[in-house]
Amino acid sequence: MPTSADSNRRLQRLDQQRKPIMLRSVLLMTAFCLMLVGLHAWSLWASRQGELDQTAVSTANMARALASHAERSLSSADAVLAELVERSQEDGMDRLDSARMHARMARITGGSAEIQELFVYGADGTRLATSLPALLPGSNIDREYFRYHMAHADTGTRIGKPIHSRSSGILTIPVTRRINRPDGSFGGVAMASLRLDFFGKFYDSFDVGQTGTIILAIDDGTLLYRRPFKPEMVGTSIAGGPVFQLYKKTGPVGTAMMVAKIDGIERLYSYRHVDGFPLLVATAQAKDEILKDWWFAVIKMSCVVLFAVCMLAWGVRRMVRQLRVREALESELRAARATLELRNVSLRQLADSDALTGLANRRHFEETLAFEHERARRSGLPFSLVLLDVDFFKKFNDRYGHVAGDDCLRRVADAIATGPRRPTDLAARYGGEEFAVILPDTDSEGACAVAEKIRLSVQALGIPHADSSCGAVTISLGVHTCCPAAEMDVSPLACIEAADALLYQAKMDGRNRLASCVECAAA
Repeated sequence: MPTSADSNRRLQRLDQQRKPIMLRSVLLMTAFCLMLVGLHAWSLWASRQGELDQTAVSTANMARALASHAERSLSSADAVLAELVERSQEDGMDRLDSARMHARMARITGGSAEIQELFVYGADGTRLATSLPALLPGSNIDREYFRYHMAHADTGTRIGKPIHSRSSGILTIPVTRRINRPDGSFGGVAMASLRLDFFGKFYDSFDVGQTGTIILAIDDGTLLYRRPFKPEMVGTSIAGGPVFQLYKKTGPVGTAMMVAKIDGIERLYSYRHVDGFPLLVATAQAKDEILKDWWFAVIKMSCVVLFAVCMLAWGVRRMVRQLRVREALESELRAARATLELRNVSLRQLADSDALTGLANRRHFEETLAFEHERARRSGLPFSLVLLDVDFFKKFNDRYGHVAGDDCLRRVADAIATGPRRPTDLAARYGGEEFAVILPDTDSEGACAVAEKIRLSVQALGIPHADSSCGAVTISLGVHTCCPAAEMDVSPLACIEAADALLYQAKMDGRNRLASCVECAAA
């Protein structure tokens, strides 16, 4: 059966194993919160990259559509110019049929949305043929594109800087070709003016956000059109801008996040060079607008995650508080248990002790006697019992009083307590001036030695006793030794009676002595 000490050691061991649970719980919840925040951050970063990648694909496709549109428009104008140049060179500039050319040019412009006007200029800049109802007076020799063809012998299609039409006043893009005489000398210029607003209307059909942009420019950086449209920017150079710098580094197609020099807005640009023509188209969407919905999702999901983390933190805090309260309660319970055990021990001692002498009382004596008798029966070892009382104690009380008598009994009890030495030995007050000593596993010789020691100790006290023949307080003792294993009918009561008979014999023999009897053959 486990003792109280064993239970306490087990509780301490369990307590040591349990103490780290609070720290482990906090660390676990902290790690879980960090993991939750980390997963949330990774998810947001992945969705941000996904949003940017998706927009990059969208802007790249838009740039491809813009380049295709510009290529078709310029190819149409190029085909018309090729026809005009061929007819002019075939008919000869001096013999050009203006009426027939006008009819053809008028049909072409009437069926084309992008071509505003068609012209054939002579070598001196005068208008030889036009799609307009009437020829305008004057010369176009002052135009930049005209002077270019005068100075350059190449006959390819050239795209010039935007100009205001002298006939209509609107902004147009001059697309021109040189016309040579039969001898190869400069004979004139064929021109198709493309409506700038034609490109503007097409570009306005694309959704690039409030601060997005679409750019159409010549290879040398000359800006033809930019959305949002500002007339004063037409014809300016953007060669130093981020798009052209990227174009120089990466080639005809590219996508990158860059900051515009014009307005300082960071945008995701996608550009593309127009196949067959010296043009570059680019489209861009502002980074803030691309990530606008993403930021909304960030705020919404972050609030959810923050709420979850706060709830977890609150739960952990509550759990830690509960654990602390529980530990405090358990500590108090353990302290109360220890106190209760001490009190139980004290009560047990009080219940088992004689109030006057401090020795075991009669109840404890009888319980111990029955236990040791049974144990001796099982072990087969001898068992001894010593009964003793104070000689002439009644006369001592009558002469010296009960207070002195009580003090005498206390001093005698102290002397008796010095006899038994082993933990299993028990000295008890049997009743009145009678005492008993239980000596387990002790034969007659050992019991007599203990009894004699007790007798001498009491005699050595030297307590005066005028009514005793010895002149001092003495005791008489009866020592009984038996072997319960050999005699099954010997009971604890029989042992007491035998020891009492021996005590009576000691008194009859003159007191202040002991009487013993060997009842166990082994003894």
